[in-house]
Amino acid sequence: VQLVESGGGLVQPGGSLRLSCAASGFHFSRFAMRWFRQAPGKERALVAGIPSVGARREYVASVKSRFSISRDNIKNMLYLQMNDLKPEDTAVYYCKAIYGSLGYWGQGTQVTVSS
Repeated sequence: VQLVESGGGLVQPGGSLRLSCAASGFHFSRFAMRWFRQAPGKERALVAGIPSVGARREYVASVKSRFSISRDNIKNMLYLQMNDLKPEDTAVYYCKAIYGSLGYWGQGTQVTVSS
């Protein structure tokens, strides 16, 4: 099982980034997917979620209308489009695959929002 995040980096406030999470080694299309983030000195927290199928999306209030989660079950990819980034979005971003009691984490990608 492998989840590999990419797309992080340094961006100015108001900028955009698109994070990707490449999945392998499991039936990606059967798993719900989540993006979490962990800022320095804080606990890891949920950012966005998407079910295995269907149109429902969930977002933490602080990113709603700025972030968009999506997935491609053919390419086994998860995405997080982040717009209008703010300094408080600075964190390591992780993807997580969930199926019942199973949960797999990626290694994370750093996002830094600073002028």
